[in-house]
Amino acid sequence: MNKKKIVSYLQYALFLGLAIFLVWWSVKKIPDTEWTNIKTAIQKARYWLIIPIMGALLLSHYSRALRWKILMEPLGYKPRTSNTYLAVLIGYMANLAFPRLGEVLKCTVLARYEKVPADKLVGTIVAERAFDVICLVVVITLATLSQLDVIGGFVGSQVNTIIDSKASQLTPTKITIMVTALLMVVGGTIFVFKKFSHIGLIQKIKTILAGVWGGITSIRYLKKKGWFIFHSIFIWTMYLLSVWIGFYALEETSIYGIKEALSVLSTGSLAMIVPTPGGLGVYHIFVQQTLALYGLNEGIGLAFGLLMWTVQFFQMLISGFVALALLPYFNKTQKASYAQSGHHREKDLQSS
Repeated sequence: MNKKKIVSYLQYALFLGLAIFLVWWSVKKIPDTEWTNIKTAIQKARYWLIIPIMGALLLSHYSRALRWKILMEPLGYKPRTSNTYLAVLIGYMANLAFPRLGEVLKCTVLARYEKVPADKLVGTIVAERAFDVICLVVVITLATLSQLDVIGGFVGSQVNTIIDSKASQLTPTKITIMVTALLMVVGGTIFVFKKFSHIGLIQKIKTILAGVWGGITSIRYLKKKGWFIFHSIFIWTMYLLSVWIGFYALEETSIYGIKEALSVLSTGSLAMIVPTPGGLGVYHIFVQQTLALYGLNEGIGLAFGLLMWTVQFFQMLISGFVALALLPYFNKTQKASYAQSGHHREKDLQSS
């Protein structure tokens, strides 16, 4: 086993250990008197709602696949929707094992079954993530503005704390040093790339960077900008819908609506950014603390967070395995149909 793999496994073990610790820590904080309420809430949960929640998530993934195809069109590539969708599902499953692995894996999977260079696909992924960040900022803004009395004060206090702490740490000297160091790094990189451009490794890096940049700048040349915006909105609408439906799974959270779902979606999405497997250990804490702002006790908030995380986990796990099984089958069937159609055309030419 090489050094790179050992480091990857150690990183995974570290983040998994952190996630397990956070779950244990949050459970340990719950008073013994609340466990009866949690047990009752879980027993009375409407588990049939898992189906529409998973349905909404699968629709969001399908929309993401279509949006990804739109990003590829300016690059001159039009992969089949089936392959693109299955690659997206496999990517989500891979993220459960190693955070961010799915972004790379879905590119390599699609490149294997479609004639699309993986380096160009990496650029489209960067573009996708940039738009997801914009969408998340919009969601957080909507949640804050629609609930200034609840969220506004909480967010404001947190932002002020961060700004105050950062401001106290930064001095004109430190800012000057950081800017100078950044300029030196950028200047040094440009010099190395120009001076040693004949070296194979530098050429390979430049090729990869050119592919990534091509993917990012492809946004300017989108022919279906309207559809791209539609899918971006639809993806996050399905995320919001899954949380809103999830509220009805527990009697205690069924009183909440779209505004509260916006807040949970905001903090839950932030939790997914933390590099633990599938947001484990972080997602349910963020959701628990968010719902506490609305007066929900910690035990029920924890139960809801764990329920939503579990549904998302198994949705990604099951759909990913199904996609792995279907991908070679679909492509084998398509190749056979292409070969058969080609055979028929050849016969027609011979008979004519």
